[in-house]
Amino acid sequence: MTVSKQKVSHVVKRTFSLIFVLIFLFLAFAIVISLMSDIFNAFVAGKHGMQIFLSSINTGIIALAVFELATIINTEYAESKHSESEQISGIQRALPKFIGMVCVALSLEGLIMVIKYSQLDLAGNLYYPVAIITSTALLLAALGLFVYLTRKSQ
Repeated sequence: MTVSKQKVSHVVKRTFSLIFVLIFLFLAFAIVISLMSDIFNAFVAGKHGMQIFLSSINTGIIALAVFELATIINTEYAESKHSESEQISGIQRALPKFIGMVCVALSLEGLIMVIKYSQLDLAGNLYYPVAIITSTALLLAALGLFVYLTRKSQ
C-alpha cells in the first residue's frame, strides 16, 4: 500500500493546525480562569490589580501568536493543491504575517517587562527587556531583508 506524498502532507498540516488551535483555545480558557481568580483574590486580599492585567496580556499575546500560526498552516493546506511556484508565493505571503505577529508579541513583552520592573523598582533587570526589544528589531530587519530578496521583479 503506497501512501502518496500529498496525502501525508494533508494529514500533517491538518494535525498541526488542529494542535495549534487547541493550544490557542486552552490559552484563551486559561486567561479567563486566571483573570477571574486573580481579580477575586485581589479584592479579598486588597492587592494592586496591575499585575493581574499584565500577566493576562502576556498570555493573550502568546495565544494570538499561536492562533496566527494555526491560520497560516491551515491556509498553506488550502493552497497545497496548487503548483510549486504558487506554494512558494503562498509562503512568501504567510511568513511576513507570522513574523510580524511574533515581532509585535516580543515588543509588547519587552514593554510590559519595562513597566513591571519600573513599578517594582528593579531597574537592574532592565537588561532583559532591552535584549528582547533588540532581538525584535533584528528579527524585523531580517524579515525586511527576506522580503527584499524574495520580491518578484516587476
